[in-house]
Amino acid sequence: FLPGERGTIKAKPDFNVSEDVAALRKAIDGIGTTEKTLIDILTHRSSSQKQAISKAYEETTKRILVNDLKGDTSGKFEKLLVALARSPALNDAKWLIKAMKGAGTDTNILIEILASRTNKQIKELSAVYAEQTKKTLVQNLKTEVSGDFGKAILLLAEGARDESTNVNADKAKEDAKALYQAGEKRLGTDESKFIEILCKRSIPHLRQTILEYKNISGKTLQKSIEKEMSGKLEDLLVAVVKCVMSTPHEGMNRSTLLSGAGTDENTLTRVMVSRGEIDMLDIRAEFKKLYQRSLYKEISSDVSGNYGDCLKMICGGED
Repeated sequence: FLPGERGTIKAKPDFNVSEDVAALRKAIDGIGTTEKTLIDILTHRSSSQKQAISKAYEETTKRILVNDLKGDTSGKFEKLLVALARSPALNDAKWLIKAMKGAGTDTNILIEILASRTNKQIKELSAVYAEQTKKTLVQNLKTEVSGDFGKAILLLAEGARDESTNVNADKAKEDAKALYQAGEKRLGTDESKFIEILCKRSIPHLRQTILEYKNISGKTLQKSIEKEMSGKLEDLLVAVVKCVMSTPHEGMNRSTLLSGAGTDENTLTRVMVSRGEIDMLDIRAEFKKLYQRSLYKEISSDVSGNYGDCLKMICGGED
């Protein structure tokens, strides 16, 4: 699929930037904020359209849209609208900064973002990250992560995955054999082989390698990683495998946080915003397969108010 084809947030065909700016001004400057207008515009325009709106909004009002949204809304609804109004690269940079702030690092966020973004997305978020922090992402990560997990995360953060689209079946077989010999076949695991192959090879090549691996070993590569490894490195490499096979799994496994012990709203916001324009339709299908109920119904029963209404708009449909 082309990027955006499986998303629910799409470009508006008859987009009129000055109409949108006028509607947003009215919603923000009027007596009492009209949340419905904010939700409607921010969930029915593509990222590039929203960047055009932000630019025109600033030229017209001499104010910054994101700041006005912050001033007019609050709590989780504010965070959601702000994320919808920002560029994807700025969102990723902000989420990574937050993940590394203070004592300890939220490795789940590092994994979620760095395992699922393309080289181009990683280059873009890294540029914004450097603007925001005056240090490079790789420099900061080096002080936060270590060991084999650190090596793997740093490789992904360089955004240097091979991007060739043609697959050499023999090379894929060789890599599958190397993975088998580095894990299942020996006592102890050679983690560096797994890291090198899974963090450097192209996505199409890895798809083929994963198929070949099952032929050689009789079990899936994911099962082997789960058996051979533990902790953060296991989480990261499993996330890479899932993303290679099809990105949605990872996002919505995270958002199973919807069910059960209360909702992890930060994760929910992050996944819904970052995947809304990319593959929300696949995430919905995957969620239904896993939990026998629609994501829309799950959100409806778990989250309420403007925040819930906005999430349902991103979700885009009841099936």
